[in-house]
Amino acid sequence: MTQHTLTDVATLREQARKHLGRGAVTAGYSADRSRVLKMLNEALATEIVCVLRYRRHHFMARGIHGQSVGAEFLVHSIEEQGHADQLAARIVQLGGEPDFSPDSLSARSHAEYVAGETLAEMIQENLVAERIAIDSYRDMIRYLGSDDPTTSVLLKQILAVEEEHADELADLLEDLPHA
Repeated sequence: MTQHTLTDVATLREQARKHLGRGAVTAGYSADRSRVLKMLNEALATEIVCVLRYRRHHFMARGIHGQSVGAEFLVHSIEEQGHADQLAARIVQLGGEPDFSPDSLSARSHAEYVAGETLAEMIQENLVAERIAIDSYRDMIRYLGSDDPTTSVLLKQILAVEEEHADELADLLEDLPHA
């Protein structure tokens, strides 16, 4: 077990007065900030693509299960938008700028925007995207280690919701009649 000593109060006070323009990014921040900002902007793009795909699927859901599955797509879309907002806020806290540019959105996103023709295809595409997000967030959390605990906690919270989404979508897919 590694024993860490606490920084003395005088040093904490002195360090806090330096580089005030950096806001929350203090001398104790040990992650590669530019890499973290790039990673968070990729996650932001992924969430926005998921919001758009889920919204399309919400409006395009048809058939006997269309209304209930479409309602679930809408709930997921709203939750993904919340994730995007959380990521954008964290980017700003770290002194970066959230990239909402539609011109490069799909290139930065880990997930793809696949329209899907049938309800089953829509569910499958959303499940694929959730599984991509799950592995992406796990990778990011591992990358951060203990260098940025605040971002790590945020990503873990988002990851938990993505896992719920994947579980719900797998259940929806299983419940659909196979034609």
